Amino acid sequence: MANSLVVRKGTGLAKRIRALRAAQYVRMSTELQRYSIQNQAAAIAAYAQQKNFTIVRTYVDEGRSGLRLKGRAGLIELIDDVQSGRADFDRILVYDVSRWGRFQDVDESAHYEFICKQMGVTVAYCAEQFDNDGSLLSSIAKNIKRVMAAEYSRELSVKVHTGQSRIASLGYRVGGPLTFGLRRELVDENHRSKGRLVKGDRKSLQTDRVRLQPGSDDEAVTVRRIFHQFVVERKSDAEIARQLNRANVFNPSGRPWTSGMIHTILKNENYVGNIVYNRTSRRLGQKRVKNPEHLWIRSVAAIAPIVDQGLFARAQKIMAERYIDIPEDQMLLRLRVTLARRGKLSTSIIDNTAGMPTSTSYVKHFGSLRNAYALVGYKASRNCDWIDARSLWFDVLAMHATKVAEALHMERVGADVNSIGLTVNGICKVSFLIARQLPKRKANYSAQWRVYRKQNPSGLLIVLRLDETNQAIEDYLLLPAKRRTELDLRLSKMSLARHNAVRAKDVSELVREVKARLRVPNTSGARL
Repeated sequence: MANSLVVRKGTGLAKRIRALRAAQYVRMSTELQRYSIQNQAAAIAAYAQQKNFTIVRTYVDEGRSGLRLKGRAGLIELIDDVQSGRADFDRILVYDVSRWGRFQDVDESAHYEFICKQMGVTVAYCAEQFDNDGSLLSSIAKNIKRVMAAEYSRELSVKVHTGQSRIASLGYRVGGPLTFGLRRELVDENHRSKGRLVKGDRKSLQTDRVRLQPGSDDEAVTVRRIFHQFVVERKSDAEIARQLNRANVFNPSGRPWTSGMIHTILKNENYVGNIVYNRTSRRLGQKRVKNPEHLWIRSVAAIAPIVDQGLFARAQKIMAERYIDIPEDQMLLRLRVTLARRGKLSTSIIDNTAGMPTSTSYVKHFGSLRNAYALVGYKASRNCDWIDARSLWFDVLAMHATKVAEALHMERVGADVNSIGLTVNGICKVSFLIARQLPKRKANYSAQWRVYRKQNPSGLLIVLRLDETNQAIEDYLLLPAKRRTELDLRLSKMSLARHNAVRAKDVSELVREVKARLRVPNTSGARL
């Protein structure tokens, strides 16, 4: 028999090398120290050494809940690499089933594992007592583990909610952002003060508690003024907000006052000394729901009151009469009547017409004012193409922010649909905004741009100025972000010096200017 060389499938050198390469996925929320990133990595390393695997990739989700995929950038990147074929490994090493996720639907956990398996990548659970080999025993054990992981989260949620409800019933603060004119004070188990907490501070000891205290005297005067204008002077939320902005009264967020902020203050029982908890709830990452009043937990006289009880009660009565729920067909009927009387529709007309829901209500119910206008047969004369294109320009902002972040080694965070920011140590340093060019009143007039700022950013502003068609980027402006009460920022060639703005023709020039402003050293490896 003649000698022959038989080359069998799977014996290729590249494939054999790939089979010995593995990626590790580690996740830690806030549960137990035994689940720390370092402990997981140590156990995975021991498993890899035993199986002769080489760990070539690490995907990390630190401080992330395992209830759902959203927000877990590490797992999202891992699955994307596997699906796209970029994965240069055949194994994914995970500490145990719960680190892969505590998905409330166990089929979701199985789905993400199946995606990897379908692409030829196997998930191995290093600390479990079974091999994930598809056998009957391992399949049963793995499914039981998934159910146990999900049930653990459900039980923990019930225990946490029960404990927080008890703390709230004793008059202590349980989470949630503060409204204007209030402060958090940290107290120990003997009710001795340990000082005030500023934004971002948290208690470090389990036995410590947080209670609310009134803020400064000036803030208390402003709160009483808001209630007086609403109840006695019968001013609307928007009118009160405009007066505060004109008077340069700033709130802790640093943003201009809005009608929503005023409404939040008017309905907050903290100002009469009460703490109310469990008005809304969101269990295990589900949608937030409003709870019936009999489930609310109210602690009376827990705070020194700022507003008189009678004045507060009158404000609640006015709001109850003013803010009523009407069906959508009735909303459209009132819109048609207003159109017939005024001959046109706009945000100001809707908001200032008695008996009409607010323009915000129409946006909430119908998606946009344009949709509501279409349902009553009205076509606005205003060019709304810019509104339709905002989501597209948001992607452009995100792309530019990513380029600058990579060049400056900064962290990119999304702010809202209008802007994106870059942060260093949690502090906003650079904000990106789009400036659309306004139509010229006359041919010989100089071009003007309008920037809409929903928030009051700090640090530097990078403004992407569009051309006269508002379809392409004309240039870039870099200017300091000054505290302003107005939401609009107007820019023109004549105003650049007044705003201390620098113009850049492209991203490379823009990055050099940002580095100069922030005093960031040049690095040869920076990618633009």
